[in-house]
Amino acid sequence: MKRSIKKQFTIIFGAVIAGTLVLFWIVNILFLGTFYMHRKESVLETAFYRIDSQSSFGDMASEEFDREFRSIASTYNLEIIILDTDTKTVKATAKDNNLLATRLIEYVIYDAPDAVIIRTTDQYRIQRSTDSLVQLDYIELWGFLSDGRMTLIRTPIEGMKDSAAVANTLLTYVGVFVILIGVLIVRYAADRVTKPILELATISRRMAELDFDAKYESGGDNEIALLGGNINYLSEKLETTISELKSANNELKRDLEEKIEIDEMRKEFLSNVSHELKTPIALIQGYAEGLKDNVNTDEESRDFYCDVIIDEAAKMNRLVMSLLELNHLENSIERTAMERFDIVPLIKNCADAVGILLKQNGITLVFDRKEPLYVWADVFKTEQIINNYLSNAIHYAMGEKRVEITIEERGDTARIQVFNTGEPIPADHLDKLWTKFYKVDKARTREYGGSGIGLSIVKAIMESFNQSYGVINYENGVGFWFELDTKN
Repeated sequence: MKRSIKKQFTIIFGAVIAGTLVLFWIVNILFLGTFYMHRKESVLETAFYRIDSQSSFGDMASEEFDREFRSIASTYNLEIIILDTDTKTVKATAKDNNLLATRLIEYVIYDAPDAVIIRTTDQYRIQRSTDSLVQLDYIELWGFLSDGRMTLIRTPIEGMKDSAAVANTLLTYVGVFVILIGVLIVRYAADRVTKPILELATISRRMAELDFDAKYESGGDNEIALLGGNINYLSEKLETTISELKSANNELKRDLEEKIEIDEMRKEFLSNVSHELKTPIALIQGYAEGLKDNVNTDEESRDFYCDVIIDEAAKMNRLVMSLLELNHLENSIERTAMERFDIVPLIKNCADAVGILLKQNGITLVFDRKEPLYVWADVFKTEQIINNYLSNAIHYAMGEKRVEITIEERGDTARIQVFNTGEPIPADHLDKLWTKFYKVDKARTREYGGSGIGLSIVKAIMESFNQSYGVINYENGVGFWFELDTKN
């Protein structure tokens, strides 16, 4: 949902929170250092005036001044030194203050030529300088107290930079956390508002699809709840009104689909049967008319005409018988008679039966299994499967012209495969082989009298066995297989 209210709430409030935090972060980066500098300048001035005030009204050697002095230094993290007019140290924040004393005397004498002056008054100067010994930048205040004594007050700038960096880092972490928490809170609040609206939208969509089982269940006593109650009432009324129409429509739809399916099946069946019968009928008619018109008066020609008529009539008879057998298999409610038998001699009998065809076509058949293998199946139907596979293998054998029958035991099942050398079947035809009247090579199928029903019969038989069957392409040929149960 591109324009979801919940998404809009989340984006808007998330953007406001993120924008505010980003603004704070930018301001912090751009102005925090400057603010710190001004703050430190103010601190240095405050410390100077407090020390000057104490020195004017009290003795610097007193305990009270000492407490005040140390309080100023520790409170503002300052380094402080006070020298008298003889450059002797009066007060200092550390025991060894020679460095600070030397630095103050240099400022007084040489006026700190390398320092960056920030502000100058009658009593003091505030400046930025670098201590070459410790390699640190400082902001310093040096000058003269009201009683003539000299003082130097300084604090390192690196500490301010570190504080600013820490503050920025903390603000970044806090900002990310606040954004995440804020987005979650906004999503939760938006979800509470939009959930009943989405529920009503779902209910209305289902009602538009004539589904009236959905009811508004969120409750409440606001306007959305009132709308939900009205939709529930509308849903009940529509369900009562449309239920009979819906039932009638479903019945009509189902009848129409069945009629279309039956009509398509009838058209396909008539087309296939008429196509298969057209050629033999035309041949029978043509040769019969030739006999009647005495086209050929010699006995040999008449015998040839009669043989053609007999062959074509036999093809028609085989087609009709195959159709009747397939129809019986597909529509029969009889239980398949399963019995346990040795399939090896059955395969040998089938191989012997096609011996003449093998010899005529110069094909070598290989089946070297001698050990018995007992399976559960219908003997007659199993023989039909093997004969159909052998017939296909003989008529499509090419190259080496070799047909090979193999048996592979797989646990409680056995896979029987009939392989023939030749060209593999195109992949897009494999799933269609088991369809009635389907032929990969129609011209060649017609040449040997095939009707395209044999594999459909195999499919019907195997489905009655509740067993698997299929076809595999190899580099040098094709193998058709089926599986039977061997478990005792």
